[in-house]
Amino acid sequence: MLKRGRPGIDRAIEPQYGVSRDGQPLSYNRAPAPDLAPWIAGFYATVVDAPADHLLECGLFNDTTLMRFQLKGDWTAHTADGTRENGRAALFFGPQSRLMPISVRGAFVSTGFSFRPGAGYALAKSRIGEYADRFVVCEELGFPGDTALEMLEAGASPEEWLTSMENLLRQLIADTKANVPDPVSTRFEAIALANPSQPVADIARDIGIEQRQLERIVRRDFGMAPKKVLRRARALDMASHLRGVADQEEAEELVLRYFDQSHLIHEFTDLFGMTPGRFVETPLPILTLALESRQARRLEALQRLVPGGIRPWE
Repeated sequence: MLKRGRPGIDRAIEPQYGVSRDGQPLSYNRAPAPDLAPWIAGFYATVVDAPADHLLECGLFNDTTLMRFQLKGDWTAHTADGTRENGRAALFFGPQSRLMPISVRGAFVSTGFSFRPGAGYALAKSRIGEYADRFVVCEELGFPGDTALEMLEAGASPEEWLTSMENLLRQLIADTKANVPDPVSTRFEAIALANPSQPVADIARDIGIEQRQLERIVRRDFGMAPKKVLRRARALDMASHLRGVADQEEAEELVLRYFDQSHLIHEFTDLFGMTPGRFVETPLPILTLALESRQARRLEALQRLVPGGIRPWE
């Protein structure tokens, strides 16, 4: 079994919502209110202090589309559209097929929420695949980003931010008369979180539809082919383990999803741009924040963690 070392830490930053047992930064994150759960996967708020001249080079790799409200910090991202720079902004991030290099100078404050697969199509009939490895300002999708930024006061508590976003989303869902996402996508998401090693043909049979139909729906709602969604899920679970923000009791199970060590190294290097060993050694606080939030959502979906309960890495 792959032995996990203590992950690298950026000593120059001070996360305001605590650290994990391994010293990794944590955000304030939670599940949505029940009435929003069909469309929204989760909410987060991150506040990190750092010297004004400190340049943090990291990355993002999410398995959901994401509305991200950058309230503080000078950000640079390397996207499919090229290099993008933003300060205070309301941004929509499309599905990511691999690590998106991100850097930020100085302290940063960010909050936002992630969509369930299919929610973008249900809310705006958006072709999610067109936004793969990209981000755009929220207004391009008809979401009131400027209104959201005005609502998110810099001095407010994280729960106040999250509650404001929930209220805005309720109004958006009511105005658009949005249907709930396709139940096939909801089922496929659950399988990807639970056991992403299953063959696509077996998943289609278990759901009760033809494989071609499953592939069409997943491409529409996830923005990529089913095999790529499952491959990404395996890698993100392994990355969470290596960063120390996963349930270590399932460490062996996560490793056994790969044929052997060379398979793991090849897959990991392709998706993250570095070997697992380098991944552990390198401080990656922004990525770790996203991985921790995803892993909490995953364990709650698997009913292995009570919402709001103490997480295994805390």
